[in-house]
Amino acid sequence: MRPATATPKKIAFRPNWWARAGWLLLAVYVVYAAGRLGFVPERFASGLEHGSRFLARMFPPNFSRWELIQSGILESLQIAVIATALGIALALPIGFLAARNLMPAFVTWPTRALIALCRSFHPIIVAILFVKAIGFGALAGVMALIVASIGFIAKLFAEAIEEISLKQVEAVRATGAGFFAVLIMGVVPQVLPRFIGFSTYQLDSNLRNSTMVGIVGGGGIGATLFTAYQRFDFDVVLAILIVIVALIMVAEIFSGWARKVFQ
Repeated sequence: MRPATATPKKIAFRPNWWARAGWLLLAVYVVYAAGRLGFVPERFASGLEHGSRFLARMFPPNFSRWELIQSGILESLQIAVIATALGIALALPIGFLAARNLMPAFVTWPTRALIALCRSFHPIIVAILFVKAIGFGALAGVMALIVASIGFIAKLFAEAIEEISLKQVEAVRATGAGFFAVLIMGVVPQVLPRFIGFSTYQLDSNLRNSTMVGIVGGGGIGATLFTAYQRFDFDVVLAILIVIVALIMVAEIFSGWARKVFQ
């Protein structure tokens, strides 16, 4: 009688030693980078203590300077709306020129380089450059947000055009329509819902960024916030932050309504 042979043990999930080694190296690097940046438990604990005292000085919020807060909010709204409108107007032709299914390569490459340049820097960096160039005020903030709007909308608009169905374009072109008629009748109807979504999101983003560019001299509520912080009026700082959060929530509701209505 032959002895029973032992069946080999099956492993459901074989260990991936390369992946484990990669995770181990990542953990080691995180510890090393935290040490190089001075992230130690003692400093973190002291930071929590200082943060608790800072938050205690912010309560209750002080709305006694409501006129100043209101003027800053209105200026931020104006900055965001103007920058979004001009950014969209400039991003539309740039997006068409960057679409590789509509334009030749010698047109799309320089256009995409321009879009990449607009996307390369944070709006705060661009705002600092404009503040140095044209001085403090809302104009510097508007110019910085226009650059940010072009970089965002033109890129997404070009990608949306590249995803359209060319059958509708060819059908319009077969009727003998010119180039601009093909764009209006064959391309725009296919990308209009997405373009509206991009535009409403950019308006929402510009409302948030108008606060940041104001801190570096671009006008708006950010300048009011920075002034209150420098004067150690932390209760006024909290009041401004509450108003900013309320403004962003209203903008989010408006964006959702606009997408439902126009899409």
